[in-house]
Amino acid sequence: MNLNKGNLISALCLGAFGIYVISVAAKLAYVSEVGPGPGFFPLWLGIGLVAFAALLIFVSGSADANREESQSSSRRTAGRALAGWLALMVAIALLGRIGFLLSFVVLTIFLVVVLDRRPALLAVGVGIGLAVAFQLIFVVGLDVSLPKGIWGF
Repeated sequence: MNLNKGNLISALCLGAFGIYVISVAAKLAYVSEVGPGPGFFPLWLGIGLVAFAALLIFVSGSADANREESQSSSRRTAGRALAGWLALMVAIALLGRIGFLLSFVVLTIFLVVVLDRRPALLAVGVGIGLAVAFQLIFVVGLDVSLPKGIWGF
């Protein structure tokens, strides 16, 4: 079976992240007195990530998915995928220090400017707009607290 290297690298990163999520969620209570506990959704999210990683490996190995790509194009695609995963991991690591809103804005700016090659002003606007939307939906609408940084947001 001839696997697409970019899909294989993406699937391995996705699977590793899914296994990490499952290991962290396993330490949390699965159920509580009133319903699902804090470990319920992360556990199933991790299981879903691992399942999609396996599906990506299977699909990338199928005959229809394998097209002739140039070596440089394949490496560029794999590099962009890896950069996106690394940026997500850095944003997750920064959550406790700079808070959800700021880390989400920085992640969005990186994804839009570096990986999508769009203007920085657009990236800042999209990042701030999405951060405000998350704040309104989760904090205001659902009364769920998001991680706060040293600046209080």
